[in-house]
Amino acid sequence: MHTIAHVENFLDNIEKYYSKKISTYGTQATGVDWNSTEGQKTRFSQLCKIIANDHLRFSINDVGCGYGALVEFLTKNYPAFSYYGNDICKEMISAANDLHKCRNNVFFSQSEFSLNRCDYSIASGVFNVRLDKSDQEWLSYIITTLDQMFSNSNLGFSFNCLTTSCDASKKRKYLYYAEPRQMLEICKQRYSNQLTILQNYGLYEFTILVRTKL
Repeated sequence: MHTIAHVENFLDNIEKYYSKKISTYGTQATGVDWNSTEGQKTRFSQLCKIIANDHLRFSINDVGCGYGALVEFLTKNYPAFSYYGNDICKEMISAANDLHKCRNNVFFSQSEFSLNRCDYSIASGVFNVRLDKSDQEWLSYIITTLDQMFSNSNLGFSFNCLTTSCDASKKRKYLYYAEPRQMLEICKQRYSNQLTILQNYGLYEFTILVRTKL
């Protein structure tokens, strides 16, 4: 299993990859390597199902926050929240601070694991781009990240992964495709048996909701 210090170096090439994306495309979906704004919103809607409907106010970590696109989604759908975005990419955090500088409930920091203790944690797309890392190395990194999310989430966390059931013609060697049943079992063994898996929402991926307190 990776240590946190090891992960920071482990992700150097990933940081460079996303720095190039945001520098090229700016604060839009393609700037964080998504194909469309519509797909980005669909992912947010699935991930945010972890948030209890009766919460008038909550706090949330956005792991791998990019330029903070989740902030706009939360603002449109929830009355009050405190948001903490983290990303390894300096250019992403700079763009996020510029974009959301007028909001007093939104905070960003450049780090993978400087998570606040929050009600919820969300990770969208951070497990997709593995570049030259092996499946075993990348799975170890995923588990290290999920461990941190679990440790810093009072009520639950959610994340998404590309699925192994994706059409072969759509797969790319530099991306990581997870096996849904394997990820469910990992979450059950390490975090909680209160799990929900969301699939069939029009994208080649799945979302897992992990509730740590009912």
